[in-house]
Amino acid sequence: MKFKFCGDLDCPDWILAEITTLSKLTSVKVKLLCSQVLNDVLGGSIDYEKVQKLTSDAKLDIGGIKASIAAISYIITSAVKYSTEEHTLSNELQQLGLPKEHSTAICKVYADNYAKLQKELNNNSLRLSYLDDLQWRLDYIISSSHLSDVSEPLLHLKMKVRHPELKIHKFSMTADKCSVILHELKEAYKVMENLK
Repeated sequence: MKFKFCGDLDCPDWILAEITTLSKLTSVKVKLLCSQVLNDVLGGSIDYEKVQKLTSDAKLDIGGIKASIAAISYIITSAVKYSTEEHTLSNELQQLGLPKEHSTAICKVYADNYAKLQKELNNNSLRLSYLDDLQWRLDYIISSSHLSDVSEPLLHLKMKVRHPELKIHKFSMTADKCSVILHELKEAYKVMENLK
């Protein structure tokens, strides 16, 4: 069976397994768990002490808790990715075996935060690293004692990139190469803007 929130593909088997785990919780606790996952997706963090208290009644072990969090995260982010409407997502979750109250709880959090989720996921898609610092220096190489014999300038760049640990990349390029890379980056940016 194909599901819109899965990109019109079959639902992954591990999500099917976690539907049973989520069903052990009350719908109120599922909604609170969704709020924790939402906070994580939007750049915050999950309060694992709260999550353990929420799931203590269902007697989930740490693996079950992590799997439940991963399942809710997948459901919400995948639904945003494929622009799934709230009622469609609710119906599909019920088809997978999630009780109606639980699917309504997930869909309520999803619908209330759809715009924020979409913006955050768009900002972070295809992001490999973050630029921490950029330093540059321009050198002119003088080939003789005459100032008229100045050769082409050489640009030196030093970038500090976080992915996830801090790495430093250094490179140099001539003005011609710098013009070419700038042109290619502008062209790539135009293509990306047209995809929105």
